[in-house]
Amino acid sequence: MFLFRFDRPFFWPAAGLNPEPLNRLSHKYLKPVSDLMVTLLIWAYFTMGFIIFFSPFYLAAYLFSENFEYSFQRLNHNFFKGFFFLIRVFIPGQKLRISGKIGSIRSSVIVCNHQSYLDPLLLISLFPRHKTIVKSTFFRVPIFGWMLRQAGYIPSTAEGKLSELVIEHIGAMDDYLASGGNLFIFPEGTRSRDGTIGRLNKGAFKIARLCRTPIKVLYINNTNKLFTPGKFLFTTMVTNTITVGQIAGIEPDYLSEDFSISDLMSRVRSFLETQNEKSNEDL
Repeated sequence: MFLFRFDRPFFWPAAGLNPEPLNRLSHKYLKPVSDLMVTLLIWAYFTMGFIIFFSPFYLAAYLFSENFEYSFQRLNHNFFKGFFFLIRVFIPGQKLRISGKIGSIRSSVIVCNHQSYLDPLLLISLFPRHKTIVKSTFFRVPIFGWMLRQAGYIPSTAEGKLSELVIEHIGAMDDYLASGGNLFIFPEGTRSRDGTIGRLNKGAFKIARLCRTPIKVLYINNTNKLFTPGKFLFTTMVTNTITVGQIAGIEPDYLSEDFSISDLMSRVRSFLETQNEKSNEDL
């Protein structure tokens, strides 16, 4: 008998037969096919699924919602929940483990390590009310850039016409956070290619000080094993668990004479590096 599974070698022959040759063959020839087919299905949802199923809801939110910014955030949240649901369906060996603390985070600046392109999509799927910083180039993409504006997302650089948008959103951030929204940022700025924590940028910490907001430090693990930086295909024939946990909550005394953004960044970096070392030890 043969047992067909995606999260381990495909073939487990009957007693008395050596499974290794068949396992190597299945991995060599079936893995590329599985990776390609699943990748095409998932990205088809990302593109055509949005156009066919979700775009009418965005249009309705823009025309009729009293707070279309929040409506757009909620729609993004549901869209990416569907994205990760499909990942779990098509890749049975892929699991998600989310800390129970995550759902209770409100009115905070969230900083997190960055392993994969999937990281911001995953955080959007976890927070119905959210804003984040997005590369400025995406704001110039037709339709997609318009959606980013309507959702209240912030360009990464204040250049040209985007400078007014940055000023507008940062100016409204205090009220947004006070009302229960979250701002999540990846202070490394780019995905880690070697598993280390990169240099942190000051932007997230300046916003937190400006709004006198608590900082929640999250750690995402193993998104890079599912969708590796620099590659187009998802890794399907693998057993993998993506985890998201809160590793620290900081409430800085922003009014203290001793407060320092550099010290705050050092504390956050220390938390991230410590967790990174623990995660590497568990491998």
